[in-house]
Formats: sequence, C-alpha cells, structure tokens
Amino acid sequence: MEECKVKNLYNLDETIAKELLENVTYPWEALPKIGDFIINLGEKLDKEKYNKVGEDVWIAKSATIAPTAYIKGPAIIGENTEVRHCAFIRGKAIVGNNVVVGNSTELKNVILFNNVQVPHYNYVGDSILGYKSHMGAGSILSNVKADKKLVVIKNGEKSIETGIKKIGAMLGDNVEIGCGSVLNPGTVIGRNTNVYPLSSIRGVIQENSIYKNQNEIVEKQN
Repeated sequence: MEECKVKNLYNLDETIAKELLENVTYPWEALPKIGDFIINLGEKLDKEKYNKVGEDVWIAKSATIAPTAYIKGPAIIGENTEVRHCAFIRGKAIVGNNVVVGNSTELKNVILFNNVQVPHYNYVGDSILGYKSHMGAGSILSNVKADKKLVVIKNGEKSIETGIKKIGAMLGDNVEIGCGSVLNPGTVIGRNTNVYPLSSIRGVIQENSIYKNQNEIVEKQN
C-alpha cells in the first residue's frame, strides 16, 4: 500500500526524527524504536539550545512548560514549543518545534513533527503526527483494539499485518481532525485531508480528501 509509506505521508525535513523514519518503510515500524532513538539523540543535542532535565528528558531552552505539566523520559521537547497546564507526557515522546501540547492532553510513544497542534483534551498514543497536523478539541487516537489482537492496517481488500498490539494513528502532513473524533487503532490519514467533527474512523483515508462519514469521502477541489 504505497499511500501508507513514510515517503508518501511526511516531509522528513520537518522532524528531528528524520534518521529514524527514513530507515523504515511504514511509519508504525518506527514505534518500537522511539525510546532508544531519543536516548541516543538526546546526548547529541546542542547544549546551547537544550537542557537535560531529570532522567532522559531534553527540553529546548526556548520552550514554555507549564509548572503543572508532567514529562517523563525519554522525551525531547523542541524549540518554541508550548506544553500547557496539566499536559501528561508519559515517555517515549518526540515533540517537534513550534508545537502546542494542550491542557490535559496525554502523549505516549509518539512523534510529533514541527508545528503540530494537539491543544485541548487529546489522547495521542503510539502515533505519528505529520507537519502542521492539528487535532480538534477532544479528539482521540485509540491505540488498542477491543479484542486486544494485533493491529492490522486495512484499505478495502488490502491489508498489512503489523505484528504490533498498540498502534494509534498515522496522520500525514497538514491533516485536520475535527473536534470529538475517534480514530480507531491502525488508522492512516493521507496528507492534506480534513476529517469532520464527531467522526469515527478506521482504515486508510486517501490524501487530499474530506471525510464526512464512512460512506461519504470526497476529493478536495483546488
């Protein structure tokens, strides 16, 4: 499924995790490697720009961190990023530059590219969010199937066995997720796609689309 490959979802120049992602074919293949990658990269970060805070947590000096936010390592918080009141970063998180991690938003085992916004009551677990992607208030990236079986990426009659139990969503660059939406485990959203509020999504959604409901997905008009 070409549409699910890293090269067709992301501009890797917009993440500090470029080296990790350019060495996998599909983005979810990077998920088990995030923690070790952070620890190795953290020690190489420019000490003029980053402070090491606690165990395996590197925070850019230009970032703004609310005193009520919780950040567990390994984690990297990028330049000019804002981590707001009561944000909960549970570890294995690469948060890019100019990102907003909002009030009561929870992150775990994720890569957030530059300029991502997860600003209000979002859950982002075992997921990768591309450049300038945005999650509306209360939208959720569910990462475990109800039957606890391994996640399979499905696009119509085509499917990929991942061998991984926990996969949230892979959002391409410039994806917009409407408020209150739930993306089921293994969802892949192509670049420049908009999802209507209160949607429930599973499977692969093509790039440059508008997702209204499962029976109405239209191509964007230039």
